[in-house]
Amino acid sequence: MGLFSWLYSLIILFFFFFVTSLSSPSPPPLCHPHESSALLHFRNSFTVINDTGSCGDYNGLEIVNPNNTISWNKNMDCCRWSGVTCDEVTAHVIRLDLTCSALQGILHSNNTLFSLAHLQSIILSYNYFTGQVPLELSHLSNLVTLDLSWNYNLKLETSSWKRTVANLTNLKELFLGYVNMSSTSPDSFMNLSTSLTSLDLSESHLQGKLPENVLSLPNLQQLDLSDNPNLNGSFPQYNWSSPLKVLDLSRSGVVIDLPHLCRKLKYLHILSLRYYNFLKLSPTLFDNCTQVTSLDLSGNNFGGYIPWSSILNIQQLTYLDLSGNNFVGPIPEICSNSTKNSFLCASSKHQLVGSPPLNLKYLDLSYNELNGTIPSWLYSLPSLQYLDLSSNKFSGSIHEFQHNSLVSLSLGYNNLQGSFPRSIFQQVNLTDLLLSSNNLSGVVQFDQFSKLKKLQALILSNNSLSLVSNSNNNDTLPNTLFYLYLSSCGISEFPYSLRSLENLRYLDLSNNQIEGSVPHWLWNVGKDSLDILDISHNSLTQIVQIPWKNLKYINLRSNRLQGHLPIPPPYTMYFSISNNTLDGEISHLICNLSHLYLFDLSNNHLSGNIPPCLGNSSLSVLDLHKNKLHGIIPSHFAKGNQLSVLNLNENQLEGSLPKSLFNCKELKFLDIGNNKINGSFPWWLESLLNLQVLILRSNRFQGPIGNPKVRHPFQNLRIMDLSGNEFTGHLPQKYFKNFVGMMNATSDYLRYMEDSSGPIQYYEISSLIIKGYYAELEKIQTMLIVIDFSRNNFTGEIPELLGKLNSLKGLNFSHNKISGSIPPSLGNLTNLEWLDLSSNKLVGKIPWQLAANLNQLQFLNLSVNQLEGLIPRSRQFDTFTNDSYKNNLGLCGFPISESCNENTTRQFQQEDDEEHVNGFDWKIVLMGFGSGMVIGISVGYMFLSDKIIDGLVKTVKGEQWHLLAKRSKQRRARPNVGN
Repeated sequence: MGLFSWLYSLIILFFFFFVTSLSSPSPPPLCHPHESSALLHFRNSFTVINDTGSCGDYNGLEIVNPNNTISWNKNMDCCRWSGVTCDEVTAHVIRLDLTCSALQGILHSNNTLFSLAHLQSIILSYNYFTGQVPLELSHLSNLVTLDLSWNYNLKLETSSWKRTVANLTNLKELFLGYVNMSSTSPDSFMNLSTSLTSLDLSESHLQGKLPENVLSLPNLQQLDLSDNPNLNGSFPQYNWSSPLKVLDLSRSGVVIDLPHLCRKLKYLHILSLRYYNFLKLSPTLFDNCTQVTSLDLSGNNFGGYIPWSSILNIQQLTYLDLSGNNFVGPIPEICSNSTKNSFLCASSKHQLVGSPPLNLKYLDLSYNELNGTIPSWLYSLPSLQYLDLSSNKFSGSIHEFQHNSLVSLSLGYNNLQGSFPRSIFQQVNLTDLLLSSNNLSGVVQFDQFSKLKKLQALILSNNSLSLVSNSNNNDTLPNTLFYLYLSSCGISEFPYSLRSLENLRYLDLSNNQIEGSVPHWLWNVGKDSLDILDISHNSLTQIVQIPWKNLKYINLRSNRLQGHLPIPPPYTMYFSISNNTLDGEISHLICNLSHLYLFDLSNNHLSGNIPPCLGNSSLSVLDLHKNKLHGIIPSHFAKGNQLSVLNLNENQLEGSLPKSLFNCKELKFLDIGNNKINGSFPWWLESLLNLQVLILRSNRFQGPIGNPKVRHPFQNLRIMDLSGNEFTGHLPQKYFKNFVGMMNATSDYLRYMEDSSGPIQYYEISSLIIKGYYAELEKIQTMLIVIDFSRNNFTGEIPELLGKLNSLKGLNFSHNKISGSIPPSLGNLTNLEWLDLSSNKLVGKIPWQLAANLNQLQFLNLSVNQLEGLIPRSRQFDTFTNDSYKNNLGLCGFPISESCNENTTRQFQQEDDEEHVNGFDWKIVLMGFGSGMVIGISVGYMFLSDKIIDGLVKTVKGEQWHLLAKRSKQRRARPNVGN
């Protein structure tokens, strides 16, 4: 190569490097040291709690906790730290996004965060910040975005808020949802930046009237004032235009005129009015809202029919939530051009013309009273992803879906029937399938669900399905599955396809026909994640261990489990293994379960002593009834304990009842019946305000009761059973006087005593003598109000004031030594269903008030006393047999064989006549025998004319009525001394 060529090549090479150096970007500047230090100081001023789960949920979207600040390292450029964004030219920190970073602590005024003067965006949502928002926040005058939402213990006072509003004039986005602003006056919103495009003040405890200018900021596109019920105001009615796109006034007091609003807000797309009291439904309410794409009107209890023609006229709808509104009627079929001549369209009472919004993705009509079949057009929507029709009255079958777009399908708690739709298995994006509590039938191959690779929740409980599984099949359910509820699905063995579910949280296989031992492979299902296990009500015979280390709720009751009691994992909160055949003793290893809330070992063959530690535990429910436990009840129940239910019935316990039960201030149910407990009446229980059930039946208590030490003893008691002991003395009149819980008790619907704090229901169980029979109640109605003092040695008379306990369902004083007469005030117990006063020393007649008023009475036993006179009659009393009155030698009349002579009848009527100063006579009630109780009572209150009374002079069933007619005339002729 010549010299010229060599020089030429060198020049070209030099030129190439020169040009390359000019075009190559220079390395970005490094983070400023003082800003890096400030960020580290900011992070170190808080605790990073151990929280690797989700930290929020927005419209079904789970936000996973990234713990951003863990990766921060002082030896690394802070512009590369997670959550930190720097300006590309100046390297100043301009954005800090620490959403869901598990930061906990107080945001102090001297925090170094406020020295980052170049910050334009601060996003600290979904953390655990506490205390007051400092004034120093207002120093960050360049802020465009400020997000402090979802920090439940953060407060914003008026002074800080006013300074923030005054200084942050560049703000475009302000999110303060769930920040406590209860002391902040809405007037302080007057000076908000007109640049604002987004304002979120949801659940901020705001009170008072919001200025109109806030509702009409010129650039506002998103406004959320939801969950501020004490915040009021109204949108202006004068002409105004706004770019508002998102409006949420749910559960607030801000009033709108919806037709006017939709007409003026041309860009409004998302409208949420959940639990909104100012909206009146009309057929044309949404006619002006044709631009809306998302509409949420849930929880408004509108009632009536859904205005389908108006709502479905919004052709752009993608999201529609009408749940919780008590809507009635069917969802109509839609009459389009292709179907308008069909029989279905022509015969539909609520037919529509046109077609549904084809872009509808989300439809929630749950918790209404809708009926009829699910219309065909819902199966044909091409974009439908979320469909919730649960908790209605839909019937008919589930048809096949025409498209594979479903993500969530919820049709539970209806009356749907028929076979399982095959198209479900083609929904490849399905995450939630909830079809429980219907009447679906037929055989379903459980392994088919392995096709749904994104499935997270599968809930098929309480149908008539028969789920079958092939143990030789290699198909497995997707490992994405978290919730599996298959109660009452005809399963005969543990489905082998469960073996791959490493992340399962809830498993419910209860009420099936699974037999034998729990297989070892099941121990690996959700080994580190399983939270709830319910395999109750099967035919399992053995479970060697419970290996799931994070399991909290365990329900194994009603199987055939044998052997010793298995020890649950250390974090167990709910453990029920009742109704099995376990034997041996209760291991003291139970004492290591420091989180145990409910412990139910009832109806087994367990023996030995009750571990003393159970009195000092965190328990709320301790149920050991129907075992063979002996020894004493734990003597020490610690102060401040949370025990609400203690059931030790049917064991062999002895000794005395520990006085430390006085420390159980939450105790509502105490049953130690059928043991060998001795001592005097436990008067120290009388001050427990929550006590509703006290059962001491069939023990060895003795001595008198009824000398209260507090002003209002047992005031909320509803069931008191002291039967089968050796109590003496008079009936406790001072206690009866204070039984407020037995007076005027009301309930709008059938309720039971229960513990519903966890996902597995527990009902209080008791056994009582009801209507003469021993009955074990698996559920106790809250309106079951009973006093049973039978089989003791009580003396004296029945107190008159018992008549004030007008909510009593059952009263039993039988087999005592009670004397005196039956008080007429017992006729005030109009809710009484059984009354047993047998085997005492009662004298006198049976009060007519019992026959006249106790219309609910189904069981009566007055036998083995010394009663006399005519047995009163009424429609209800005529249902009782001779057994109700036997061994009362002085009684006569129906239904016993001893008839009353004329003198006895006349004497009885004369005595009774003198008692009736109010003009009402039990004998007039008897006139209702032939034509019904209502007519009889009505006549008793009529001002009868002489002609009518004379016409009643006749003999009815051998009884003389002439005297009755004469006395009725005389009574009406007497002067009214009361006036």
